Amino acid sequence: MTRSAHPFDDVTEAELRARRSAKWKLYPDDVLPAWVAEMDYPVARPIQEALHEAIERHDLGYADPEGLGGAFAPWAKREWGWEVAPRDVHVVCDVVTGISEILRVATAPGDGVVIEPPVYMPFASTIRALGRVVVEAPLARSEGGVYAPDLDAIERAYARGARAHLLCSPQNPTGFVVPVETLRAIAELADRHDVLVLADEIHAPLTLSGARHAPFPTVSSAAARRSIVLTSASKTFNLAGLKAAMMIACADEPRAVLARLPVETPYHAGHLGVIATRAAFGAAAEWRASVLAILERNRALLAELLAASLPGVRHVAPQASYLAWLDCRALGLGDDPAKVFLDRGRVALSPGPPFGRGGEGHARLNLGTTRALLEEAIRRMAASIR
Repeated sequence: MTRSAHPFDDVTEAELRARRSAKWKLYPDDVLPAWVAEMDYPVARPIQEALHEAIERHDLGYADPEGLGGAFAPWAKREWGWEVAPRDVHVVCDVVTGISEILRVATAPGDGVVIEPPVYMPFASTIRALGRVVVEAPLARSEGGVYAPDLDAIERAYARGARAHLLCSPQNPTGFVVPVETLRAIAELADRHDVLVLADEIHAPLTLSGARHAPFPTVSSAAARRSIVLTSASKTFNLAGLKAAMMIACADEPRAVLARLPVETPYHAGHLGVIATRAAFGAAAEWRASVLAILERNRALLAELLAASLPGVRHVAPQASYLAWLDCRALGLGDDPAKVFLDRGRVALSPGPPFGRGGEGHARLNLGTTRALLEEAIRRMAASIR
C-alpha cells in the first residue's frame, strides 16, 4: 500500500467542513463530499497575499479586460513552448460562459455542435439552451477501458454539417490526455469541413507523469486557424469561486470571432479572480508542484484501495487532474451507482448518467483530497454494497 505522506494531508475534515463552498454545504454533515471538481488543499500563499493586498487597498472594482495576457503568455511559453501574444488572451468569467458567448456569435440557431460523450455535463445543456443542436461523436473505448476520440465518428458529425466542436482536452470525466497526433487529425478534419473547435483545456496544467498535454493551436497551422482555447487557473489553483477565465485565439479567423463578442464580456469576470490568476501564474509554481505530487500519490493510492476493497469497480487511472471515472457496472447497482453510494454509504460522487451516453453505471470521484478522506470515501463505498 502506498504510504507516502504529504503536508496537505494535515488538513482536517473539521477544517474543511468550516468552509462555505458548495462542495461542503450541498449535503448534510453526515455525507462525505467527493463530487464537484474542487480540491481540499490550502490556497497558495502568493495568491492569499495578492488577495489580501487588493482588499487592503480597497481594490474591488471591475476586472481589467486585458489583465491576464501578461501573466499567462510567459507561463504558457515555459510550460508548453506555446507562443501566445498577450493581446490574444481575452478575459471572460468562466469557461462555460466563454463557450456560450462564442457559440452565440459563431453559429446560428439550429446549427449542430459536436460533443464527445461521456463528457462534462454543461456542454450539452449549453448547446441546447442556445437553440443549437447537440451532435454526438461518442468516445471510443477499448476492451481494457481506455478512452480515446473516435475520429471516424467526429468526421461523420462534421460531414453532417456541424459548425462547431466542443473538445475537452484533457478529458473530463475520463481524465485522458489527447495525443498530439489525434489533435492534429481533428484539426485537419475541422479545416476540411469548416468547423470551429472550442478547446476546453482547463485541466491541462494538472497533467500528471506519463502524459504530455499539447495546446490545440500548437499542433498544426490548421489547428491554430480553426480553434479557440478556453482555460482558467480555477481548477489547478482552486479558484472557481473567483470567476476568471481566458479565451485565446492564435490566428486571424478565430481572432475575428472573438472580436464579435459583446464589449461587456470581460467585465463580468471577477476582479479578484484576475488578480488571483496573475499571482497563480506568476508566483505559485512551488505550490502547483506540491499539488501534482499529492495527486500522483492519490492516483496510485486510489488504484490500491479499489483493488483491495472494491475489486468489481473498473478504473483506468487519469492522466490529468483529480477526477477518477469509475465503471461500477459489474456491481449491479443500476444506471446511477452514485445514488446507491450516497443513500447507503453517505458518500457523494458525481452521477454518471448526466455525462451523457456511456455514463450509465459509472460515477466520478474527486481524489483531490487528503489521504484520510480518500480512504474514508472508499471505505464508505465498499460498505454500501455489503
